[in-house]
Amino acid sequence: MRWLIGCLINAVLFTALAGYFHESFQLTGFVAALEASVLLSILNVLVRPLLILFTLPVTVLTMGLFLFVINAVTLELTDYLMGTSFEINGFGMALFFAVLMSLVNVIIQKTLFEPSRKAKK
Repeated sequence: MRWLIGCLINAVLFTALAGYFHESFQLTGFVAALEASVLLSILNVLVRPLLILFTLPVTVLTMGLFLFVINAVTLELTDYLMGTSFEINGFGMALFFAVLMSLVNVIIQKTLFEPSRKAKK
């Protein structure tokens, strides 16, 4: 259930980013955003751990900041696999979206899921 909520949140975030940054990020609709969100979550499960393992020395040297680059790479992979229905113009914009998505997801995770954990204790 939590995975589905995360995919919906990312789809809404993709739609909002496409509306706000319409010159740098094109999206054909909410269905494409939902497909991209599911594809991104699959890539995060399959590809991201391998990228983290291969780039572990760089990640340690940058104190974890290189993880934003890995997130941007997974966004670029999503862009490539989705075709023309999901377009990010450039790696710099993908890096910016990765940082922005990470911040928004942390805020949403803290507000949605943390109160329910405290209530269970």
